[in-house]
Amino acid sequence: MPTPVIIDCDPGHDDVFALWLAAGNPAIDLLGVTTVGGNGRLEHTTHNARVALTVAGVEGVPVAAGADKPLRRELTPATWIHGDNALGGPELPTPTVPLDERGAIKLIADLLESAAEPVTLIPTGPLTNIATLLEQRPGLGAKIAEIIWMGGSTGRGNVGAYPEFNAWVDPEAADLVVRSGLPLTMVGLNISHQALITSEVIESIAAIGNETSAFGVELLRFFCGTYDAVESMPEGPLHDPITVAIAINRAVATIQRSHIDVETTGEFTSGATAVDLHDMLGKEPNADIAITLDVPLFWQLIREAVAALR
Repeated sequence: MPTPVIIDCDPGHDDVFALWLAAGNPAIDLLGVTTVGGNGRLEHTTHNARVALTVAGVEGVPVAAGADKPLRRELTPATWIHGDNALGGPELPTPTVPLDERGAIKLIADLLESAAEPVTLIPTGPLTNIATLLEQRPGLGAKIAEIIWMGGSTGRGNVGAYPEFNAWVDPEAADLVVRSGLPLTMVGLNISHQALITSEVIESIAAIGNETSAFGVELLRFFCGTYDAVESMPEGPLHDPITVAIAINRAVATIQRSHIDVETTGEFTSGATAVDLHDMLGKEPNADIAITLDVPLFWQLIREAVAALR
């Protein structure tokens, strides 16, 4: 049976591919999509989620807008990577996918309550919506099978010296989710920087020859261009779809059980994920940590999903 999934995202070039992977793989039942301010402001990320589904011909999946800023902080969008509209590169079509008026928290709660089995939540942006859900509807925890989050890092970050962007945007939300006791898998920069967008990858996606692949190639080229300019990485990392790939086939990553703490107050480290890989603290493990990626399998899943879409 397909795994029921809700994606909470902030599209963002890599979020688009996460949505496509979920929509295009038969092992996933994409129940809904919610959006959060992160890579761009909420009006942009919500618009972009609807664009992503429209381009791919995905219908019948509700999309709802969530938090426009972190729990206790102001939002700083990642314009330096994703552009002013969070989806720089291609000309964006007018989305035909409607916006669900319930809002993110109500939509997630409704989907969890009506699901016949526990649902996997896949947040690919800041954890603001997920933390708010857990605070407002704590009784729904039993309906959550797992949270697979793209965020954090076992090493250095990409905002300042230590934090990864999604954790840095809303460290209080990340801390709340990590301490919730719910099953959590962290997909950090340490593994996502193994999913590099090489010229061979772009060529293989272009060769698919459908509308989705053509739009995707424009996204990837822009994304690699900004990574090259900002981080001297001409082959940018496609972070977010690894979360969905793990939900499809956990063998796509090696996993280590460990303990995570999220720094919320450090002057230079706020948003850093302190992952105790060597059990130096002797604390009870509270998360699965994705360590290494089966790169050929990952890109195979991406290509197959894009080919299955419009």
